[in-house]
Amino acid sequence: MINVTLAQHAGFCFGVKKAVSTAYEELERANKDGVSLYCLGSLIHNSDVTGELKEKGLITIKDIEEAPSGCRLLIRAHGEPDSTYEKAAEKNITIIDATCPLVEKVHKEAKRAESLGRALLVIGDRNHPEVIGILGSSKGITGAAENPEEVKAFIRNHKDVPITIVAQTTLTLETFEECAKAAEEEGLSDIEIRNTICAATRKRQDAAAKLAQESDIMIVLGDSQSSNYKKLLTICRKYCKKVVENMDLDLKSLPSNCRIGITAGASTPERKIKEVIASMSETQKNQIDETLDMSAYMDEIEKSLKLPGRNEDVTGTVVQVTKDYVVVNLGCKKDGMLPKSEAALEEGQELTDVFSEGSSITAKVIKTDDGEGNILLSTKRLKSMENWDEISAAMENRDLINVTVNREVKGGVIATYKDISGFIPMSQLADHYVETAEDYIGKTLPVLVSRVDQRKNKAVFSHKAFLVNERDKKLAEVWEQIHVGDVVEGKVMRFTDYGAFVDIGGIDGLLHISEISWGKLRHPKEVLQIGQTIDVKILAMNPEKGKISLGYKQNNPEPWSVIDEAYQVGQVVKGKVVQIKEYGAFIELAPGLDGLVHISEIANKRVAKVSDELQLGQEVEAKILEIDKERRRISLSIKEIAEPVEETAEDVADEAVEAAEEAADAVEEAVEEKVEE
Repeated sequence: MINVTLAQHAGFCFGVKKAVSTAYEELERANKDGVSLYCLGSLIHNSDVTGELKEKGLITIKDIEEAPSGCRLLIRAHGEPDSTYEKAAEKNITIIDATCPLVEKVHKEAKRAESLGRALLVIGDRNHPEVIGILGSSKGITGAAENPEEVKAFIRNHKDVPITIVAQTTLTLETFEECAKAAEEEGLSDIEIRNTICAATRKRQDAAAKLAQESDIMIVLGDSQSSNYKKLLTICRKYCKKVVENMDLDLKSLPSNCRIGITAGASTPERKIKEVIASMSETQKNQIDETLDMSAYMDEIEKSLKLPGRNEDVTGTVVQVTKDYVVVNLGCKKDGMLPKSEAALEEGQELTDVFSEGSSITAKVIKTDDGEGNILLSTKRLKSMENWDEISAAMENRDLINVTVNREVKGGVIATYKDISGFIPMSQLADHYVETAEDYIGKTLPVLVSRVDQRKNKAVFSHKAFLVNERDKKLAEVWEQIHVGDVVEGKVMRFTDYGAFVDIGGIDGLLHISEISWGKLRHPKEVLQIGQTIDVKILAMNPEKGKISLGYKQNNPEPWSVIDEAYQVGQVVKGKVVQIKEYGAFIELAPGLDGLVHISEIANKRVAKVSDELQLGQEVEAKILEIDKERRRISLSIKEIAEPVEETAEDVADEAVEAAEEAADAVEEAVEEKVEE
């Protein structure tokens, strides 16, 4: 006879099931209250379901403007842009939100991208309600792409901004991977690619692809308006030569050994699948094999629809509890059996402490037959799977989790999150170099999840990422609190030839050597010390480049601005020789304030060479002869306060020789001028 196989994961997905059940519940409530229930757009792409809901009173509208003020409005599984919720609030509309949780997750990604100043690109059908809703969740730069070429075009048009890429939840994995590869080929330095395809969608598509390869004919059930249904058709046509839409098939003409596979889109209710299979079964009974035992065949059909598969999560009712096992009615032909060894119990607990007859239980299927005709269940593995789901979600959402460090291993440590063991590389244990993990053993650390591979039972955590994030948060707070012109406390961290770096609350600012002192410095260490706490003034800020320019000399007035208060003509001052020239020496009276002692004012004698009388760094006393504030010049004299020196015969002779030489030069210059005339 004809072999009929139903693909796993066919029919309603979680999000659609939630939306439909919500619609029926809210309709019943609205009918009791005597009010109308509106739905923005078709609830799901299935005319049978929407037709039945219409008969029960659901009013479908195309635009929020059509909704009466104060009404009850159902948001379908596809979700809506922010503008819809804003308009509903203006019209005092009560929102009943049936948006698929997985679609909501993509909306959060869109908002996160906007908050970080990132452009958003959605890979999917730009005209699909889900994609429109996602794009409407961000007020930043957004776009949609349906193929690799459009992805590349978007990136090239926005190459100066960071980009986040997400996927329509019903997108095929093949299309997503092609587009992701195209994005990576563009070489943009800051691009993040997030696979937001619904896991149930992937499973349904994978199961359909597998069954299509094993079948002579594939029947795809669904609504022509459903994106999910269209993608299933594309997948099945890739692997099966004959694909039939919605049971448009004449069974009479098929050979008896024909293999028929059936799959259904996410908007196809279970009853529709049953009707098709039952119809095929009846045709086989009447037209193909009159001796066929239809009851046995229908049993097989029921099994394909009802019996859970291995690793599937099931919910049932407890019918018996003993100290060793729990018997669970799963609503199918086999009972579930939960042994104590597979129950998630706390230390010292017994099965009778946790379970009771009539209570509901959710567990994971380990085996579809434990050898005694029961389905073997485990709540322990379900809990473990939930823990894996938690750390997977933490990785995708970059949420923190707390782990306990158990032991050191080669290259890092083993840390546990609930019953899951993960690895923290030594380089990710702190934000500085760690030679040994001894101080971390037994401690609970906040971490970010950097890698999850459930198939290999591996997870990788990073405490460093948490510390870096915290540091970045603190830095962001510092940037918000400081302004140009502020005087803040800082700590001198390190020197360079051109200045010093000063920590001002977690941010290093540059104190240029020219801003340390009003005087001239060869090196910052002449004024500052490493570790010294000083007050500095913020001269300039560049948050984009993370740079801050600081000033230290501004804590004291510029010397020339207060020259009259500190110095007067005739005053005797002390200073240090800082520069020696042929015509004299410069004396530093204060940082940034130098005076000149002309060679003629150095001593009460003839000075042939300044360096014979003065040396660099020498402390001297001098008298102020003149202060020229406009030209910023101070004339000093050392000989004015020095003891007079008697001239020797040799000094007189030298002066006579010098006078004769000067007279000869003058005569020579006069002769040259005469010749030129």
